[in-house]
Amino acid sequence: MTLSSTDAAQAPPLKPPVIRLQGVQKSFALPSGEVFDAVRALTLDIPEGEIFGLIGKSGAGKSTLLRLINLLERPDAGQVLVGGRDLTTLSRRELRDTRQNLGMIFQQFNLLQNASVFDNVAFPLKIHGRHSRAEIDARVRECLALVGLSEKIDTYPAQLSGGQKQRVAIARALAPRPQVLLCDEPTSALDSETTRSLLETLRDINAKIGVTIVIVTHELSVVEVLCRRVAILEKGQLIEQFAVDEAPQAERLTALGREIDALVRRRERDAREAANTPLSAAAAPRGLAHA
Repeated sequence: MTLSSTDAAQAPPLKPPVIRLQGVQKSFALPSGEVFDAVRALTLDIPEGEIFGLIGKSGAGKSTLLRLINLLERPDAGQVLVGGRDLTTLSRRELRDTRQNLGMIFQQFNLLQNASVFDNVAFPLKIHGRHSRAEIDARVRECLALVGLSEKIDTYPAQLSGGQKQRVAIARALAPRPQVLLCDEPTSALDSETTRSLLETLRDINAKIGVTIVIVTHELSVVEVLCRRVAILEKGQLIEQFAVDEAPQAERLTALGREIDALVRRRERDAREAANTPLSAAAAPRGLAHA
């Protein structure tokens, strides 16, 4: 899971934004009668092909912002442009078709419990009726191979581990060949080892097919390991954003930003130390070698 310290220097220039949020706002009426401003006049560009993290404390607006991108929540004001199209102006049918370009992964998997893994992954392809049975079969197998679950094609969700369920959810989201994969806390229900494996899968998918990944998480280690860029939200506002591996020219504006920097520097230091470790260290007791 360790990235090279030269990755940032060798990174290609940013591509044009595939997602552009312009002045989006979203408020909710509370039972008390008060109004909660979840997202406040926020503008953000997410370049094509990026792995982009949205982080913030509870109530910062990050999950609402993610749901605004595919209009699961409709903004009270502002524009949501995906691939140059303003989703807020589309008809219901046009929006339904456009959502095929926006895969979504949820915290609790949202699999069909009475359907096999094959039928779960095939579901978004079947509901639009545009694909032959042979095309669906080939695409399902292709997506399951991408997430390393080819052998589970005839299995049911109850027979899968949490990590395997999330991989099926990823395969299902990829089935319509989306340009963007939206991930809402996809690792929060998983243990640390399963989380590492899932993050590796997401990074491999991004590298192999170039899908843009936008991930909401409260785990800074997920941002440090997976994301190339990050935006930090506070009280519905964008406070700062930066490339995770770039050296800051000045102190970050937020405590979260400073914590991410500390994780990145620690990872770089550990990588340097590992590179300078004598070969004899490989014979050390396992617990000491990984201390």
